[in-house]
Amino acid sequence: MAAATQFYGTGRRKTSTARVFLRPGTGTITVNEKPVEVAFPTETLRLVIRHPLVTTATTEQFNVVATTAGGGVAGQAGALRLGIARALLEFNEELRSPLRKEGLLTRDPRGKERKKYGQKGARKRFQFSKR
Repeated sequence: MAAATQFYGTGRRKTSTARVFLRPGTGTITVNEKPVEVAFPTETLRLVIRHPLVTTATTEQFNVVATTAGGGVAGQAGALRLGIARALLEFNEELRSPLRKEGLLTRDPRGKERKKYGQKGARKRFQFSKR
């Protein structure tokens, strides 16, 4: 365990990026200077964000201060999750195995599939006309 006053982690998902700082505190989560309840309207997204803290039983130990950019709310929540997990590793390297077992240290590589020529989108085609 390090004697630092804050721990940093970067998370990315789709086109979103999150810069996460863990500071000793009571368990509040602030995203872009707003409480997590305002920044992420659904409970599902808030559960995704808290997952690394719940897994390592450090929910009440840290205040999370984060800035997110790019993408939508789901991508930002995923980026936050990875950033929190990486910051927890900086705090205590022994948390690696429980975080790894839950799959929280793996960056989700899925992104947007490119649009193909002669089609309306990546998979969707233009309407077929027999005559």
